This record gives sequence, C-alpha cells and structure tokens, in this order.
Amino acid sequence: MIAGPAREQASPPQTLRRNAVPLWARLLGVRLLGATLSGTMLLCIATGSALAAAPPTRCDASPTPRPLPDPAICPRRVGLAEGADLSTVARTGEALLAQARNEIGSGRFEQAEQALDCVEATIGRDPDWELGYELMRQRGVLAYRRELIPEALGRFECALQLSTAHDDKEAIARDLRNVGSALRRLGDFRGALRTLTASLQMQRARGEVGGAVFNNIADVYRELDDPDEATRHYREALTAFRAQGNRVEAGHVLESLSELSLDRGDAAQAQQWLQEALQTYRQAGNRAYELRVYAGLMRAALARADIAQARQWRLAAFAIAAEHRLALPASLQLQIARSERLEGRAAAAATRLHEAIAALPEGGVERIALLQELSLAEEAAGDRSAAIATLRRSHEQERVLSRAQQDRQLGWLRTRFETAERDRTIAALETENRLRRVELRQRTLLLWLTLAATLAAALALGLLLMRRRQRARLLEAERQVRQEEALARYRHAADALAEDRSLLQALLDSRQDAVCLVDAEGQVLAANRAACGLLDADGLSPVAQSPVGQALGDYVGEADRESLAAALERMEDASAQTFEFARRDGVVRLQAQLTPWERGDGLIVLGLREASAASTPMATLADGTAGDADPARDERMREDFRRTLVELMLAVVDTWERSTGSSRLELAERSRIWRVTIDEGRLRVRAMERYLVLSKLPRQPRWRDVLRSAYYVLGHCTMAPQEREELQRRVDAALAYTRRRALV
Repeated sequence: MIAGPAREQASPPQTLRRNAVPLWARLLGVRLLGATLSGTMLLCIATGSALAAAPPTRCDASPTPRPLPDPAICPRRVGLAEGADLSTVARTGEALLAQARNEIGSGRFEQAEQALDCVEATIGRDPDWELGYELMRQRGVLAYRRELIPEALGRFECALQLSTAHDDKEAIARDLRNVGSALRRLGDFRGALRTLTASLQMQRARGEVGGAVFNNIADVYRELDDPDEATRHYREALTAFRAQGNRVEAGHVLESLSELSLDRGDAAQAQQWLQEALQTYRQAGNRAYELRVYAGLMRAALARADIAQARQWRLAAFAIAAEHRLALPASLQLQIARSERLEGRAAAAATRLHEAIAALPEGGVERIALLQELSLAEEAAGDRSAAIATLRRSHEQERVLSRAQQDRQLGWLRTRFETAERDRTIAALETENRLRRVELRQRTLLLWLTLAATLAAALALGLLLMRRRQRARLLEAERQVRQEEALARYRHAADALAEDRSLLQALLDSRQDAVCLVDAEGQVLAANRAACGLLDADGLSPVAQSPVGQALGDYVGEADRESLAAALERMEDASAQTFEFARRDGVVRLQAQLTPWERGDGLIVLGLREASAASTPMATLADGTAGDADPARDERMREDFRRTLVELMLAVVDTWERSTGSSRLELAERSRIWRVTIDEGRLRVRAMERYLVLSKLPRQPRWRDVLRSAYYVLGHCTMAPQEREELQRRVDAALAYTRRRALV
C-alpha cells in the first residue's frame, strides 16, 4: 500500500492553499457561488430528498474520455528522473503518482494530468486497489485545484467507496475530509460539516489528528459566518501543524487567521498573524509565500490608513522578488497598485495593473479585482471614460465566471438528480408487484385496526372525562368546605373584635384625659371624647365627630407630620416618646406621649394634652390585669409568641415565592401591608425583613400585619392542601396566643 504521508501531501485543503488566491478572490468566489445556488434553487427543490439519498458515484462510470499514452514511453516523457525504479508496474505507478503530486503542488496542472494518464495506462483496467485508489484520489485533487468541484466530488466519493470497501481507516478519514472540502465549495455546508466531523472523530479514535481536518472545519465555519468557531479550529490546526513540523501549512493557517481578523475589522491582530506567518515562511525558506504575506501586510496597513507602513512592506517585497528573481503574484500587485493610488500616483498604479492583468490568463478570478482597482486608478487619474469602460469589463468577466460556475453546478445537480430518479424508478418497479399482492390484506387489516383504535380511544376518552369530572367535583367540595370553615373563623374573629372594640371605646370614654389608640402606621383605632376635642376642637374637619379610622397625620400640621411619622416608626423598639406638634389649624400646640400598649400587637397608646399644661402628669392607659400576671410565665409566653411570629412570616414568604415565582418585594407591593422604601437606589422592605429573623424582631411586633400577610397568601396563592393546612396551623398558633392574652 502507498505510504500515508505520500498521499497526505496532496490533499485538496492543503494543496489548494499552496497557490491559494487572495481573500478578495475567495470572497468573490463565494459571491459567485451564492449566485449559482440561487439560480439552481428550483432544481434543488425538485430533487428534494432524491439528492439527499443520491447513491455514491460509481468508480467505473467515468473512464478517461481521451486516448491514453503508450505506457512504454510515457514515463520518460512526463519527466521522471533517470534513477527512478521502473522495474515493476507497481513501482512505476508509485513513481508516476509521486511525480503527479509534485506537479499539482507546483501548479503545473497540464503536466500533472499527463502523469496521471500515464499511471492509468501503466496499471491497466484492473490494477491493484491501492494504486487505483490513489489514481482516483489524485484525479480528484487535480479537478479540485482546477476549480472543477463537481468532478472532484465524484472522484473523492469514488475513492471513499474504495477505502471503505477495504476498511482502510486512515484512508476513510482522509477521503471524508476531501468530500467535506468539496461539499463546502459547492455550498452544502451542512453536508461538509457532517463529513468533516466524521473524519475528525475517526482520526481521534486512531490517535492521529492532522491539522488539515481542523483547517477545513474552520473554513466551513468561516463560510457560515461564525468567526469564533472558525478561529478556534484554525488555532487547533495551527497547533497540529506545528507539532508535525509542517511550517508551510502552519503559515497558511496564520494567513487564514489574518484574513479572518481583517474581515472582522481587526487590522492590528491581522498584522500580528501575518508577521508570524512571514517568520514561519522564512524559516521554511519559501520566498514565494513571503511575497503573498507581504500582500496581506500591505492590505492590513491600508485598512488602518497607514500608507507609510504599506510603503515599507512594498519595498521589502520588491527586495525579496529582486533577490530571488520571483514574479510578483497578482494579490501583491493589487495591493501595490492600491498603495500607489492612495499616494497620489494613479498613473503608476494604472500601468502596474495593466501589466498584471496582461500576465493573467483570460477568465481568471483574479482579473476581476485587478480590473476594479484599475477603474479606481483611472478615475483618480481623471480618465472617467476609461474607468467606466474598465468597470464594465470587470462586471462582464464577473458575469461570465458566474455563468460558467452556474453551468457546472447545474450539470452536477442534473447528474445527481437523474441518477437518483433512475434508482428510484427501479426500486418502484421492483416493489410494485409486491405491493399489489398485499394491498387488499393491508386494507382489511387497516380497517379492523382503525375500528379497534377508535373504540379504544372513545372508551379511554370517556373514562378520562368521567375521572376528571369526579376529581373536579371532589376538589370543588373540598374548596367549599375550606371556604366555609375560613368564613366561620373570620366571622368569629370579627365578632370578638367588634365586642372588644366596643368595650375599649367605653373604657376610653369613661376617662377625663385625652387618650387615643393608634397602630404602627398612624391609623386611629380608638379615641375618647377628650381626644376628639383636642384633635379638632374648632370643627374645621368633616371627620371631627370621630377620628377613628382616619390617619393621625390628618390632624397634625404639615410641618410636624414628618416628625410624627419618624416617632411612630421608632415605637417598634422604644418604650415611650414625647413630642409636641401643632394641630392642623395651627392655633393650638399639643403635647403627645406615645407608649406601647401593654398587650402587644405593636399598637401605640397616644396621650394628648395642650402644650401649655405640660407641668401636669399625663395619664396612661393601664392594663388592669397586668399586676396579676406572673412575670416569668409572661416572658416565656412572649418569647414563644415572638418565635411563632417569625416562623409564620418565614412560611408566608416561602409559600409566596414558591407559588408565584416572585420575590417578597412584590408581596409587599401587592398586599399593601408592608412599607416599601428606597435604600441606596434599591427597593427594600426593611419592616418585613425584621420579621424574618428572631434577633431583629421589634420589641412591640405588629402581629396583626403578620396575620394579614398570611391571610393574603392563603387567599391569593395556589398551593397543595398539605401546604395550606400547615400555613393555617401556624396562623392558628399565633391566634391562640393572642386569645390567651385577650388581644382579639
């Protein structure tokens, strides 16, 4: 078998880059391919799945259409060395294949084709499979280099058949890579990525991953406009080539990375890649590739509008070409002309472009960009008519190239389509008789199956509906029972609260001093007649008859309302406060003493008197039962109650967050129970957060707000019955303590 490295040397992805066209030419090729694919879209739709299922190209279906040379004399005519071993057919074939690979790598395609014809004439129609395989693969490489991509794809598929038939893993991985490269050039990026990935997996399984497959995958991602993936695979290819000691291919990858950076507008990074590529080619001693790198460096400099730097690169390229007697490539001529035009030497640029265009063959892709630059140079020189004519020539050549490529694409698609249709017709004829024999039996069986399936579906649907209705009735009954139980509890609590408020109001009215009971938000819950008189004695307010249910701040002058709010907020942790404020009418100033209600709940006893009577002691709302209580027992009950409140509030917040997926801040905003404040630009619920940690719980906790939050969550959140029962149990535990202390 032919050695692997010898075959690897001329693989399409690598050899194509040895004489690769510059970036503008490849971009133009992509544009031409896009026009081709759009022109053939109707044919692709017509083929449908036939193209996807098209059979591989048959290896014996495409013989050489021209006469083969005489095998006795053709080895010397193609230029084999005098010392070449021609003792056997196999050795002669190997020598000729090596000669063909060298010719392809040097860009001498006619000589390479003559060498391959000589190989075919030498080995005959039934050669050893390894020689036949390598001949087929090298013909595919030659077609690929000649931009005959459909023909190259057919050759590569044939080679893949041969390597698969003989289970040569190394050859299969290489052929998959070649097929993927050809599919990429034809615009089938999905197929290209699929085959290249398969090739990479096979190489990894063998533990011998080459840089070419990474390079080809990067090219596909670049065509798919995914620069990040392309860069990643280019870097892996660069690492692999350097590990193999292949400096030339490493330089090609660096050039690709620079072009990718230029496409992304990063000229500085592109220059770094190109300088590294230049150093790599110098170490490899390849001066021709150095000239191509200088073209890229000039392009990067011009992209940064650094004409002076571009001039330095131009002079360096001239020196290399003169020293080694090398012709300037078209890409370098283009950048030199562009720099001369930007320097104001449009005539010199036009002369250079005319010479470069004359040196290129008709129909070359590189001529288009040169003609476009020539039109710009002629326009800069003031010859607008010549510029227009040159631009027309450029467009005409672009149209001709697009038409030729479209014809090749259509021919490839037509061949694939006809082959697929022929195979489908044969398969249809083979199965037609069998289908007719079983058609009646299938119809009968299908009818019975349909009937049975319909009955089963109807029965299952009926059972499902009955089960859902039964479940809905049970859930509705449970919900009604829970609602009735909750309503009964609420009515009992409301009745007890109304009775206690009546008793409290009677107690307050029996006192001569002015006393009010307010909550933590400043809402008046109870007030005796003396307090009503002090708060609004002149009758200006429509609510002067009773401030109960009104905000205490409505009866305070505007200048003192903020002081009142601050005092109320401090009462959660304070034992008593005294402050003066002006009544709303501004006539009388009052002195207020705020003390926590001895029965808890965060309520505040507000004693009022005129500021002029400040020398007399102020009365307090005493608890008649306080002296009879056991202090130690009260303290234990109080700590238990505080712990119960914190556990209840934690359960409320946890249930809210799990059932609604929102935060405690939204609970405070929607329920309107807890105040939302702004702290350092962020919304906070500091009051609620104090009820979530036992150590931060206020001395006078507002347990009614905790219960209101629990009732809000019970009424507005969807939860499992077990969760609802657990939350209700915690509510009942808190209520039990308040009933024992007679706070309800």
